[in-house]
Amino acid sequence: MDVPLSWQLAKLVISIGIVLGLSLVAERVSARMAGMLAGYPLGTAIALYFIGLEISPAFATESAVHTLAGFSATLALSGGYLLGARRDGLPGVLSATALGILAWLLTSLVLTSIDFTRITGTLTTFVAILIFVRLYRRVPDVAVGARRSLSWPALVLRSGLAAGIIFVITGLAHVLPPAWAGVMAAFPVTMYPFLVILHLTHGRATVAAVIKHYPAGLGSLLCYALCISLTYDSLGLNMGTFIGFGVATLWLVGWMRVQVWLRARSVALA
Repeated sequence: MDVPLSWQLAKLVISIGIVLGLSLVAERVSARMAGMLAGYPLGTAIALYFIGLEISPAFATESAVHTLAGFSATLALSGGYLLGARRDGLPGVLSATALGILAWLLTSLVLTSIDFTRITGTLTTFVAILIFVRLYRRVPDVAVGARRSLSWPALVLRSGLAAGIIFVITGLAHVLPPAWAGVMAAFPVTMYPFLVILHLTHGRATVAAVIKHYPAGLGSLLCYALCISLTYDSLGLNMGTFIGFGVATLWLVGWMRVQVWLRARSVALA
C-alpha cells in the first residue's frame, strides 16, 4: 500500500513535538517527572495508530497483543543503556546505545518466538517492571540543572532520531509478521532520543535518574496497549486511541497519587 504524503508528514510533526515536549519537562520540572512521562503511550501510540492506518486495524490489534510483552524489551534497552553510560558526551552515548540496542534485540528475539496472549503478555512485562524497579532503587535522583537554549543541531538531532525510528517501525510493519511489528511498536521511540539529548547536554547522572523512574511509568503503556488490543478492531482507530489514552491517563494520575502518599507516609514515619 502506498502511504500518502500527508500521513508521512503527520508522523514527522507528531514525533518532533513529543520529543521536544519531554525535553522541556525534564529541563523545567524534573527528571523524575520526565521519566514517568517517558513511559506514557506516546511513541507506541504513534506507531500502533499508523500501523493500523496503513495496514489495517485488525493487524494493529494483533500487534498490540505482542506489544504488551514487548515492553520487557524496552526495559532491557533502558538497562543496557544505563550500564553502557559510563562517560559523558558522544563516546558515552555511543557505548550506551550499542549496549542498549543489543539488550533490546536479544530480548526481542526471545519474545517474538513466544505466542503471547493478552494475559501472558501483560504478566511478562509486569514481572519485568518489578525486577527493574528493584534493580534501579539505588540510582540517585538528580536535578537537571540550569536550562539551556535549544540549538539548531539539538533540534535536528531530536527530530531526526524520533521521526526516523517511527518511519522504520511503521515501514517494517508492512513486511514483518504481527509479532515483530508489535514488539517494535514497544521500542522507546520518544524516550531513546530524549535520553541521547539529555546525555549530551546534562550528562549520564541525569540520564540515570530518568531511567530510574521509567519502569513505574510503563503501567500506563500496558493499559494503553491492552485497550488498543480490545478496541481497534471493533471501535476503530480514533475511538480506540481516545479510550486508550483515557485509561492510560487515569492509571498515571493514580500512580502519581500513590507515590505522593508513599513519600508523605515515609516522612511521617521518619
